[in-house]
Amino acid sequence: MQQLAQRLQKRRLEKGLSRQALSDLSGVPAPTITRFEQHYAISMRQYLDLALTLGYSEEVASLMDEPKYKTMDELETIRNNQNRKRGR
Repeated sequence: MQQLAQRLQKRRLEKGLSRQALSDLSGVPAPTITRFEQHYAISMRQYLDLALTLGYSEEVASLMDEPKYKTMDELETIRNNQNRKRGR
């Protein structure tokens, strides 16, 4: 989370935005942005709102786009479950 907060702060500053300006654009309260940048605590929804506001919609859209696996057994499980609609 610390790296995500540092990257977000870097992108905000690169765009010349204060925390209040980013808050106004994103709808995320300025104290929440401060808390995230200093203490790395934020909800997923608010983080996504900030990322989208800073122009990272393609990156957000591509999250979990492709299946990830570590073993051939895991890949086989993924292939077998590609069309599942419900958990077990």
